[in-house]
Amino acid sequence: MRFTFIRAERAEPAPIGTVSELCRALDVSRSGFYAFVRRPESARTREDRLLEVKVAEAHARSHARYGSPRVHRELKKQKFAVSRKRVIRLMRKQGLVGRTRKKFVVTTDSNHQLETAPNLLDRNFEATAPDQKWVGDITYLKTPEGWLYLAVIIDLFSRFVVGWALSPKIDRHLVMKALTMATKRRGQVAGRLFHSDRGSQYASEEHRTALVDGGFTCSMSRRGNCLDNAVSESWFSTLKTELGAHFASHDDAEVQLFEFIEVFYNQQRSHSTLDYVSPAEFERAHAQAVA
Repeated sequence: MRFTFIRAERAEPAPIGTVSELCRALDVSRSGFYAFVRRPESARTREDRLLEVKVAEAHARSHARYGSPRVHRELKKQKFAVSRKRVIRLMRKQGLVGRTRKKFVVTTDSNHQLETAPNLLDRNFEATAPDQKWVGDITYLKTPEGWLYLAVIIDLFSRFVVGWALSPKIDRHLVMKALTMATKRRGQVAGRLFHSDRGSQYASEEHRTALVDGGFTCSMSRRGNCLDNAVSESWFSTLKTELGAHFASHDDAEVQLFEFIEVFYNQQRSHSTLDYVSPAEFERAHAQAVA
């Protein structure tokens, strides 16, 4: 390690000392240092240097969002035989860290007299094919121009975000826009379950009518029970951890959210629930398996 330090220091534009001075300070011999420099690099050291680059590339492609589990899976996808411990070591060496989640804050206001639906989902967040079960929810985002509200709809089979909408107003039009995007993207499927909280936006007559007209079966969480819609809450936690909840403007938020949802999350981000493939990859694999 001392010889490695001396070599690294001598490569600096302004080293803290000559080779002789550094060797004396670290109590090693000059001849030993030069023998170390001439010694061929070990195969493991060469491999480490390559893996450092690949680890940094995987971390950078995720916009510095991935921790060691997802970086490790990215390297395995590239056919590198590398252990998780080694990835952790190489990330630490380069000062690379993933983003950690913050605690969820409840935002639903269900104090209204509108009609609601029973909790048919009943925390069964599994599906055997796309478009069997969708969950919808809303979160708050902050900008200097005021609050923005993001509504998303997630397919529970693949965790693919099938619809989303952004607005400075948290009203029924927000969730209707997200539903319109989702149904245009995926088409109508009779009996598809749509689960949400009991917020007035989802309980509005316009939204409930659209669900009936679209062939949906409506399901709603129990009052004050955010775990009944845990997948959407987890998704918002991922969003705010990996992208953030503060934006420079409304336009900036829309641009960044499009890139995060449509380009990164749906198409690229490895998902632990899906054995570390992206939602789009998971759906393609399913389509090929049933073809």
